[in-house]
Amino acid sequence: MSPKGRKASLPPADHTAPEVLDPLDGLMVHHRNRDGHVRDYGFSALPVAETLQHSLAVLFAARARRWGSHTTSRSHFDSLRAFAAFVSEQDRPPCDLDELTGSLMKAWWLKLKGSQGGRETLRLVASLLHDDPRLQSGQVAEELARRVPVLPRKVQSYESGELDGIKLKARRMFRAAWLRIEENAAHLQRWHDGGFAPDTPDAALGEALDLIARTGDAVRYADGNIKKYFLDAVGGHSVEATWKRLFLDRMEATALGVLLMAEFGWNLSVINVMPTPRAAPDQGRDGHPTYKVKVRKHKGDRFETENVTDTGAGTPGRLLTHALQATRFARALAHDLAPGADRFLAWRARYQNHPSQLVKDVERRLVVGPIRLGLSSADGTEWGKLFGWGSPFQRGRRTVVMDRGEPTQHTQSTHERKYVLPDQRVQREAAPVIAAGAASALRHAQETVKLAAQLVTQRNPDDQETATADCSDTSGSPVPLPDGGCGASFLLCLACENARVHDDHHPRLVALHRALGNARSVLPQQVWDRRWSDPAARLEDLKRKIGDGRWQQAADRITDIDREIVDDLLNGDLNL
Repeated sequence: MSPKGRKASLPPADHTAPEVLDPLDGLMVHHRNRDGHVRDYGFSALPVAETLQHSLAVLFAARARRWGSHTTSRSHFDSLRAFAAFVSEQDRPPCDLDELTGSLMKAWWLKLKGSQGGRETLRLVASLLHDDPRLQSGQVAEELARRVPVLPRKVQSYESGELDGIKLKARRMFRAAWLRIEENAAHLQRWHDGGFAPDTPDAALGEALDLIARTGDAVRYADGNIKKYFLDAVGGHSVEATWKRLFLDRMEATALGVLLMAEFGWNLSVINVMPTPRAAPDQGRDGHPTYKVKVRKHKGDRFETENVTDTGAGTPGRLLTHALQATRFARALAHDLAPGADRFLAWRARYQNHPSQLVKDVERRLVVGPIRLGLSSADGTEWGKLFGWGSPFQRGRRTVVMDRGEPTQHTQSTHERKYVLPDQRVQREAAPVIAAGAASALRHAQETVKLAAQLVTQRNPDDQETATADCSDTSGSPVPLPDGGCGASFLLCLACENARVHDDHHPRLVALHRALGNARSVLPQQVWDRRWSDPAARLEDLKRKIGDGRWQQAADRITDIDREIVDDLLNGDLNL
């Protein structure tokens, strides 16, 4: 049923779903992607026994019914082919899945665990084999259930400013192409409106542009040369004089893809299959168009709609406006040649039979006459070579995602696990933040654990001397004894408001401070924190209060008796 409640039209009565697993031999799988294109996978070519070939084909076909992308089916088949090659190398290759052993699967793990590609192969094969009822328990099932963590990613985000340089190159290339197309489009429109007198150079150029828009090229003789009438009008045989007047070429379309990636954070697979954005019918009082952009989500065939408004120069919406204008002739020609073909990124191939223009993956590029819809990773690599880079799409998108600090077309978990944590730039930028947080925590701890004893200028004869201070009232102890005395450790004297600290105590307290510092260098951090961090924090507070000068003077007055008392205190010999 449609979203508006109308029942969907039913297929013909004799309709049957296309076979996925070939019924003749059970070894050919026909995978139909979301666009209706079919890719065949022959399992008879795998170097294993026919029974095992058949079992793998059955598992593959069951999954293929749910896959919408040939990229997914191809990666799974390539993984199964690698697994079959590994199995065939064994001294006694298994003839079917029930002959797999735990030791064989462990050896498979040991062979591939060292690389990210190998681990991905492990995951894909395990996910398929786990569907077989014969592998639901036992040692093989345990190996298939093995957790395969992701290795640190080699692809890193760009350093600060690098992506800006890439965007600048792409912007210059695309803007020059857009201006060229707009200039010629305006001339074509004037010709359609009858703005040129007949038999004039401008009229001839308008007629040539009309032919280019409708066919993708000027009229040529059988030998490929342009007819003289149009040759004089366009001014030469070059692509710049002919079809590039109204169409982007491969590198210009790639530059547009780079700008879309950098502006919106879309990855290349999203840009490739993106339908043409549509402007809302009501543009409001300000006349600014708002485009509804369908963006494929991170899994399956689900799309989400993003609304982007053109509010002026330099805005994301203005980029969409210019992109629609620069690709309109290519999209119109593609629609005329193949009604229903709808992809945003459309361009004209320079050499239609050149290896770079051939299409191996229709999900990345569609061929409609001279028009290509979408890009491939090879296009990004070729564009990057023009400026001494690699393909900017993966690193560029990672940089955009890092700068935004939120996921785009993927889950929050994927964002944190695959993007944020492994990224070296994020790690470097986080280091001072973490250090500042640690320093703040230290300051907070120091402010929380303070010296409670009072600082006095001279001793009171009525006070009772302790190992670290003088006590003015043992009866008011925070740790009272049954007989009324104080049961607290002498290290807690500095935390008691009844304690009095004067200059004579300073040398011993400096010695205690140094001893605690020495203990910190040899004890495990957790042990030191538990036993000595609070006394050390109170001594730090005392040092701040009396000042570095008086602290150093006290250090010069440390005696052997002070050192002995500190040793006894830390050894527990002075505890009650």
